[in-house]
Amino acid sequence: MPTFDRIHLVVLDSVGIGAQPDANNFVNAGVPDGASDTLGHISKTVGLDVPNMAKIGLGNIPRPQALKTVPAEEHPTGYVTKLEEVSLGKDTMTGHWEIMGLNITEPFDTFWDGFPEEILTKIEEFSGRKVIREANKPYSGTAVIDDFGPRQMETGELIIYTSADPVLQIAAHEDIIPLEELYRICEYARSITLERPALLGRIIARPYVGTPGNFTRTANRHDYAVSPFEDTVLNKLAVAGVPTYSVGKINDIFNGSGITNDMGHNKDNNHGVDTLIKTMGLPEFEKGFSFTNLVDFDALYGHRRNAHGYRDCLHEFDERLPEIIAAMRENDLLLITADHGNDPTYAGTDHTREYIPLLAYSPAFKGNGVIPQGHFADISATVAENFGVDTAMIGESFLEALV
Repeated sequence: MPTFDRIHLVVLDSVGIGAQPDANNFVNAGVPDGASDTLGHISKTVGLDVPNMAKIGLGNIPRPQALKTVPAEEHPTGYVTKLEEVSLGKDTMTGHWEIMGLNITEPFDTFWDGFPEEILTKIEEFSGRKVIREANKPYSGTAVIDDFGPRQMETGELIIYTSADPVLQIAAHEDIIPLEELYRICEYARSITLERPALLGRIIARPYVGTPGNFTRTANRHDYAVSPFEDTVLNKLAVAGVPTYSVGKINDIFNGSGITNDMGHNKDNNHGVDTLIKTMGLPEFEKGFSFTNLVDFDALYGHRRNAHGYRDCLHEFDERLPEIIAAMRENDLLLITADHGNDPTYAGTDHTREYIPLLAYSPAFKGNGVIPQGHFADISATVAENFGVDTAMIGESFLEALV
């Protein structure tokens, strides 16, 4: 019998908790990541009030006193620690894949100067549409359609851009480039970016609607990912007959591998929380693992270096946390973590190489405290031990500490 009938893992995308020892090996607009601290700097610069995460023990996670995020709790309700990444990367896929037990020793390719002409020309020849060269660089997804959407509406050209992640994104107005055509172009782009020097983690279709000055991205986004190069704990759960539920972009990040029930994309964080709560209430979900990504912290505020918006987004999630806890059953385990940092007070617009927090809560807990610092993959090893399946490449379980 598993220790917990159900485990719910929630990734607060990019909510890092301080630079890792190797952070200076990673740069952000030419500045090493060694002074980055997403939660610490938000708290210091614009204030942070997250009483529900604090109650579990967020403020009890060991870190320099000067960079405390919230006050420590004398009697927290859960267990906490911070986890270190060992993989070579600080992107979404690397973080999530390591959380599920993989060690990424060769990072995906990124294109800070835009994609080479060879790729753009191939896409033009396949699609019969020109590519707007001025957009071909790392760009905010909303800024790029504000800047080039009017031109696309006039000419039908493709808006192709990238970001801090190893991704190629294609933005298309749904009235100008129909969804079916956009998806077909993205599928082709996927087929030509599977090997170095252009090994990309994801191709992302970014449809939008509206008029100049009032463009809005729609929920018809679609990601075309590569599958993990080796089985993750998700695969091991699925093979063992343990149901796995994905909420948000989790299914895309793993290219469906090991996911037995995809609950769909999130329109925003609140919609993702709604979907998670709905999933937790499914009568058939008697045992198993749910895996949720809430991306607004990263996509809307981290990359745009908006510390106030990031803080408000954290407050919003914290206000919803009691609803998630209320949806838990007596023998459920809730794990809250992140996948990398994205310090909104830092240089550039890239992710930051940071530790991630780990908050663990269960109605069944009789104790609380700080568990030893570990690595991202320890989450997967804990899930694996709980359900009696093998671990993946790396990870050490902390299940026995959760009492």
